[in-house]
Amino acid sequence: MDMKAEKLKLRCEVGLLGGISLIAGTMIGSGIFMSPQLVLINIGSPGASLVIWACCGLLAMLASLSYAELGTTIRESGGEYIYILRTAGQPIAFLFIFTSVAVVRPASLAGVSLSFAINVVAPFYQDCPPPDNVVKCVAASGIVLLAVVNCLNVRSSMNIMVFFMAAKVLSLAIIVIAGVVQLVNGNTVNLENSFKGTNVNVSSVGLAFFQCLWSYDGWNNLNYVTEELKKPQVNLPRAVMIAIPLVTMLYLLVNVSYFASLTPREMMSSSAVAVTWGNKVLGGWGWLMSLAAALSAFGSLNGTFFSGGRVCFVAAREGHMPDILAMAHVNRFTPSPALIFTSAISLIVLIPGDFQSIVNFFSFTAWFFYAITLCGLLYLKIRRPDLPRAYQVPIVIPILVLLAAVFLVLAPIVDDPQIEYLYVTLFILSGVIIYVPFIHFKLFPGLLDRLTVFAQLFLEVAPAEKNL
Repeated sequence: MDMKAEKLKLRCEVGLLGGISLIAGTMIGSGIFMSPQLVLINIGSPGASLVIWACCGLLAMLASLSYAELGTTIRESGGEYIYILRTAGQPIAFLFIFTSVAVVRPASLAGVSLSFAINVVAPFYQDCPPPDNVVKCVAASGIVLLAVVNCLNVRSSMNIMVFFMAAKVLSLAIIVIAGVVQLVNGNTVNLENSFKGTNVNVSSVGLAFFQCLWSYDGWNNLNYVTEELKKPQVNLPRAVMIAIPLVTMLYLLVNVSYFASLTPREMMSSSAVAVTWGNKVLGGWGWLMSLAAALSAFGSLNGTFFSGGRVCFVAAREGHMPDILAMAHVNRFTPSPALIFTSAISLIVLIPGDFQSIVNFFSFTAWFFYAITLCGLLYLKIRRPDLPRAYQVPIVIPILVLLAAVFLVLAPIVDDPQIEYLYVTLFILSGVIIYVPFIHFKLFPGLLDRLTVFAQLFLEVAPAEKNL
């Protein structure tokens, strides 16, 4: 019996290279191919746009270092959920998982899958926008394909991650090299008086940060799979310190390359700036940028999917989700019920999906919970200094990130109040309606027992223990 229980732990199959690929491979997705024009539209000038990209890279780095301390102190998978649960208690942790499962994670998957689909079908609709139904069918196909891959084997999923990360870095390197050639040839007109026309109002800066941070989303992905990471006390901080500076440098150089070749007007009128850049600079080979953007989005989708399923898995293990989601396949050792559940919710969110609204909604909600998580880190540093820590950051770092998170949550609301923000807040609080009767008072404890037994037999899964 002990041997059987041991077999039903998720295996440690993510090494340092896999960790770097999971972070960088998820971060380098559709954002760098689609967000630059949205950042420029909001902030107004090339110079200020580059400052936003640099600041977002610095913010992602500081936030990930803070998360590295949390991940080496609380060595459990689940990311924000498990950190909030251990520091703020069950009610707030449940509100997080309720919002994450119902909206944030599916919205992230839907947004990335839409950008993947847009770039896949773009070469077939060069003279007109692709039909929404075609885009959404391709996006849904990508989600289903990755659901199958992730359910079958962890190692296959990580191999896909490493391969696509290499392809992404190569694609961005092509853009950077071409940009250097443009600059050497004297194409610097768009970078002269680069701060002219900058929008300095709070709402514009906040929205520019939201659109830019979409490209950095994934900086915390390794914290979701801590139990599957080899030597997390060493590899978690190392992976962060390698992956995020690499991505930030690539993003800055790629943006400089865009500005060296395209005018601000050309960028702001583009629906996919990398494709516009490719058609102008590469000529007949411009289709390569559509391919690169599609590959990048697909790899990022795989990373988001890989980590997102683990959040459901851990929440179910803690009693905040149905028991079936805390089970793993008895032969493949993958949390297949949680992955299937995540896929289903993502496909539902995909139906009314719109890329830009998804980004704004996702970013606002995500940074609200990042702020709560960082408050938990400050609590541990001040009230629990006795806890063993393999890695620590100066207390000023989480304080700075917390202030940035508060700004990103409050700035758009204060400067440009919209009813949608109230809807978001009410939706988050509506989780209380589920928490009080079903989690706190444990009403109808056997409500899903028969369904759980049926699903367990059908999916060939069993409860999995923590792998600490």
